[in-house]
Amino acid sequence: MKSTLQVCLVLILLSTGYLAAQDHAGKGAQASDQYVGSETCITCHAPQAKSFEHGKHWNVALPGIPKSAGCESCHGPGKAHVESGGDATKIASPKKMSPRQLSDTCLTCHEASKTHVNFTRSAHIKNNVGCVGCHSVHQSKTSENLLKASAPQLCYSCHAETLADFSKPSHHRVNEGLIRCADCHDVHGSPMPHQLRASHWQQQTCVGCHQDKAGPFQYEHSPVKVEGCTACHTPHGSSNAHLLTRPNVNQLCLSCHSEILATAAPNIPTFHNQAQKYQSCTVCHVAIHGSNTDHVFFRR
Repeated sequence: MKSTLQVCLVLILLSTGYLAAQDHAGKGAQASDQYVGSETCITCHAPQAKSFEHGKHWNVALPGIPKSAGCESCHGPGKAHVESGGDATKIASPKKMSPRQLSDTCLTCHEASKTHVNFTRSAHIKNNVGCVGCHSVHQSKTSENLLKASAPQLCYSCHAETLADFSKPSHHRVNEGLIRCADCHDVHGSPMPHQLRASHWQQQTCVGCHQDKAGPFQYEHSPVKVEGCTACHTPHGSSNAHLLTRPNVNQLCLSCHSEILATAAPNIPTFHNQAQKYQSCTVCHVAIHGSNTDHVFFRR
């Protein structure tokens, strides 16, 4: 009896799965019938098609619906639009979609990419900057990723305050083309603050280039590990040397090491008198990012 029930249960499950598969196939066929193909779109939209065919989207098809390759991958099935004589209400128009709605259309295909998995929670989409804020399928100005403009000018169109930072005497060489905004920031979203590619608290972003500061060191400078590089440095640009947050090295050091000045005058060593000769703490404490030989970061 038990064996008979098991056989019946298996048959029911198999038949249910078969019916579900048949239903899915039927719906796929019905959906496919609503697509007319890009060749039909070209008859009215030749200028858009001419620009589109040079991009990477031309042969993209929706899963299970081969006829959707091309225009209808983004605009949806065009049969109703064609049969109505071009009624704009019967086709998906990006001009009438919100940044989030349009981005959802793009993510139908691009969400599978590891570089786009965080976009729905990114600072860009939260501020209504969707995919078409930076990319243009039909009118891209660069061959790279269908961008509207080359970086960093594209980023500066919104981040004008950063443009000012990169014009300061001490700055990361973004304008010179040596590094890019995207080397540090993930423009499609990141779980890290400021959409960083890695945590700045453990200096992971910075040491990608500044490997000599990476360590590990036997004697760590605690601010580097606790607060990160930005405890002392301004990442984009500064009027101070070495991107420092203070104009004078001693001022920066004393913001934490104030006990040097708080000590009674007779006990202050002459080499801590802050005179011109000793105005830079790093004259002696040269290994300020960390040392393998000395706990006060002398070079020995």
